[in-house]
Amino acid sequence: MKKGLFITFEGPDSSGKTTQAQLLREHLTGSGHNVVVTREPGGTDIGEQIRNIILDKANVKMDSVAEAMLYAAARAQIVAEIIRPALEQGITVVCDRFVDSSLVYQGQGRGLGNDAVETINAYAVRDCVPDVTFLLKVNPETGADRRQSRENDRIENEKPAYHKAVYEAYLALEKRYPQRIVGIDGTQDVQEISRMIRERVEPLLCAKNGISGNKS
Repeated sequence: MKKGLFITFEGPDSSGKTTQAQLLREHLTGSGHNVVVTREPGGTDIGEQIRNIILDKANVKMDSVAEAMLYAAARAQIVAEIIRPALEQGITVVCDRFVDSSLVYQGQGRGLGNDAVETINAYAVRDCVPDVTFLLKVNPETGADRRQSRENDRIENEKPAYHKAVYEAYLALEKRYPQRIVGIDGTQDVQEISRMIRERVEPLLCAKNGISGNKS
């Protein structure tokens, strides 16, 4: 049984997930919490090698099933090497993407379906499920505008229809798991989003630690 709090961030590309994950880490460590922040795909030496294969723009012929399995492989490694051990030690884990990303990007974006993706990932994560997931909602058009100023990877370079399917799948997941997924308008001020996230996390940390009330 895990003792630590498992927090994940989800959202379309360029939704601000990485920024918010780092802001939460700064807040929690500043409050005296032991925190591990990681990302998907990647987070481990093996995972980062898999990440390079997945996101390489030269790999345009990658099969959708192969892509889903590569994501699951990187996920299995990070769960075994980082996430599960940290949670068992009572450490708070903040992860930039997790299984939800595969459900929307491969399950819906690639048309594999949720059942297939859930089956693949069941072996990768087993009983490792986030306590709370923050979904930063930014529509495809806004996301595309934000990506104009930088070089994009293979997934980011997909056609607008793909990113539209991903966004709609995220909205469907939010409705499917209302107790776990907290949807937030990702176009709001960065600090305001951070404040909203902190307000949701503090009671969960207190509950994990058996403390009554919020810790400031």
